[in-house]
Amino acid sequence: MDLHLHGKTAIVTGASRGIGLAIAQALTGEGMRVVAAARTITPALKETGASAVAADLSTPDGPAQMIDRALAELGDIDVLVNNVGGGDGGEGMLDGFLGFDDDVWRETYDLNLFSAVRATRAALPSLVRRSGTVVNISSAGARTPHSGPVPYTTAKAALTAFGKALAEEFGPQGVRVNTVSPGATRTSLWEEPGRFGAAVAAAGGVELEQLLAGLPSATGMTTGRFVEPEEIAALVTWLVSPHAGSVNGADYIVDGGAIKTA
Repeated sequence: MDLHLHGKTAIVTGASRGIGLAIAQALTGEGMRVVAAARTITPALKETGASAVAADLSTPDGPAQMIDRALAELGDIDVLVNNVGGGDGGEGMLDGFLGFDDDVWRETYDLNLFSAVRATRAALPSLVRRSGTVVNISSAGARTPHSGPVPYTTAKAALTAFGKALAEEFGPQGVRVNTVSPGATRTSLWEEPGRFGAAVAAAGGVELEQLLAGLPSATGMTTGRFVEPEEIAALVTWLVSPHAGSVNGADYIVDGGAIKTA
């Protein structure tokens, strides 16, 4: 299927690995000109063919500076993918509500919500001119806030609501805004030592490999496996294409059937 994306322009944040890297690969594979932003530029990101930009998007000025650089390089923007996120892994993430002080809440919201708010604000004049598209990468945890660290899941819930509000306001101006909410996805969050998966395994008194093998079934994923980053990227690529021209304000949950409510 020709997605009619060749030659169009895109920005992808948090693109150094995992879902963001897969999205950058998918969009460049469709012939798009992509600026890919990340705090650390990895060899894998360089190999995508995207223009890699080092940026700390958790800072007040970082997102706007990234957008300005992308506009200078690409001209007007057709697609913005707000993928950057985090704060759901590492030491202390299983401590519960009383374990999180104001600094943790602030840092988590800066990265997961305000990075998208600031990047979108800076990009919207260009997106309006181009009748462009925004995709926010939220989390299935926004629907099940007990399933992860509460600052992270509530920040993602706010990001989902943000996308819905933008779609309502800017849809009449030709800009579509949608959300993709992955469930447990095969990324470093789960697989690397010292991150969220390792913390969950340690709390349960099992090896990380044992946790990963049993987690899909234990969390109700009827597919019996983790979501792959490439599956998220394929959905994002379709959403930003003209084939999804009537899709606006939607939240696509990709969790292998773990969430059972309608």
